[in-house]
Amino acid sequence: MDRLTNTIRPYAWGSTTAIPELLGTSPTGEPQAELWMGAHPGAPSRVDRGSGPVPLDQVIAADPRAELGSAAVERFGPRLPFLLKVLAAGSPLSLQVHPDLAQAAAGFADEEARGIPVDAPHRNYRDANHKPEMIVALTPFEGLCGFRHPQETADLLSGLGVDSLKPFVDILHAHPEAAALREVLTAVLGAERHAIAGTVGEAAEAAGRLAGEGGPYADAYAAYASIAHTYPGDPGVIAAMLLNHIRLQPGEALFLGAGIPHAYLSGLGVEIMANSDNVLRCGLTPKHVDVPELLRIVRFESADPGVLRPEASPDGEELYTTPIEEFRLSRYALAAGGAPRALDDRTAQILLCTEGTATVRAAHADGTAGEQQRELALAPGQSAYVPAREQVQLLGEGTVFRATVVA
Repeated sequence: MDRLTNTIRPYAWGSTTAIPELLGTSPTGEPQAELWMGAHPGAPSRVDRGSGPVPLDQVIAADPRAELGSAAVERFGPRLPFLLKVLAAGSPLSLQVHPDLAQAAAGFADEEARGIPVDAPHRNYRDANHKPEMIVALTPFEGLCGFRHPQETADLLSGLGVDSLKPFVDILHAHPEAAALREVLTAVLGAERHAIAGTVGEAAEAAGRLAGEGGPYADAYAAYASIAHTYPGDPGVIAAMLLNHIRLQPGEALFLGAGIPHAYLSGLGVEIMANSDNVLRCGLTPKHVDVPELLRIVRFESADPGVLRPEASPDGEELYTTPIEEFRLSRYALAAGGAPRALDDRTAQILLCTEGTATVRAAHADGTAGEQQRELALAPGQSAYVPAREQVQLLGEGTVFRATVVA
């Protein structure tokens, strides 16, 4: 097992305080958006096996079967198939969707064939993988996820009293669900920015006023007004009004599958995703928005966001169940004096402490504590990497998240 040294990504939307508070460090005054744990080539964690710090992706590439387990390599290839993060949103992220596996493979192959550099700003597909993801709230967490039912969105837009939104309201009332959602989103994202900026401004002003008046959409109105303050005149503000507004309490989670438009707005959480960079943006960003490709990927159907809560097992593991095999996320609530928790060793895993203290202890094959065996103490924000077939126990007093693949 190895203690991980991880990289903090300073994206502009990041909180200046949330990750420092978790780590017990002093804020720098700059945004600290994501703490990455894993072997993503963009910012791999580092381990020290006696010869100095080495990127984890290089360690895995040197002997993938030993590090990941043969079954994981045969299913997902010779790389860690997930990326674990602590995400700290201080302001809204871009409104976005992710492709499914077939769409990602086809899109990547097409852009490769056309000779578009992988780092080109207008490139849509950085790799051939899909990017399902899940966020688990560590603090109250706010976001947007999936389309609201068209009739409810029509009521929300009508309540704003903005004349230029009435054509969208009529479409949402009159057309079948998929057609209505597609037509409105197409019209919003296809509009010239200067032409729709007035509508965005009027809608934002009305939303801010209505947020203080109560009613079923008060929280959503407040969120949209805040988004518009961050992205004045952005067509994505109107696109965001088509989506469900959600609030997660600590411990609650949200799974985001392919084609589901979403955006994180505020809060601290543990995020896990398939190891991919494929993002198609819908707005709330200065970056490239490929509207035709986006419309091909989006799933135009309304759905309940489906807040997830962990399911406890007799051994104390609390599992967040998803339909994805590339990652499996669970947590342990460790109590002082409690029996050590033996962890399955079939695949590689990353252990992240988010509260209290935890100890990762090497164990013998029979699960008993190994004399003279190594231990790693983890404080909040610290993490460990455990290769496949290395048996460890978890003990302490606090909360630990465990990321691995479906065995």
